[in-house]
Amino acid sequence: MRSTAWEPVAVLLAVVVGGVLLLHGVGVAVRAVREPLTTGPFSGGFEPREHPVSRFHVRWYPVTMVFLAFDMEMLFMYPWTKVVPEVGTSAVVEMFLFLGILLAGVGYAWREGAFRWT
Repeated sequence: MRSTAWEPVAVLLAVVVGGVLLLHGVGVAVRAVREPLTTGPFSGGFEPREHPVSRFHVRWYPVTMVFLAFDMEMLFMYPWTKVVPEVGTSAVVEMFLFLGILLAGVGYAWREGAFRWT
């Protein structure tokens, strides 16, 4: 039996098309039925003032950035505690330099009014 050079390509194409059709079929089979969102009282029984899937106001951006900066500070400080006994004074100096730079950034943001709500 003689094989052509296009048979492997045709088999691969058939497998790919079959896989795509199979994935599409599984997606259609497990698709969730979307219904309108309904909201009820929460937070002490008050009616919500905005939609539950609404976006946050842009004024939360600086607060989020400061939180992430301090979160990263904590992420760096946990392994630092293990290194301090081995490295010594230079590790302490480096950490306080890092904290000083972070604090300078917060001071700059505060001075520029990034944390004002009005």
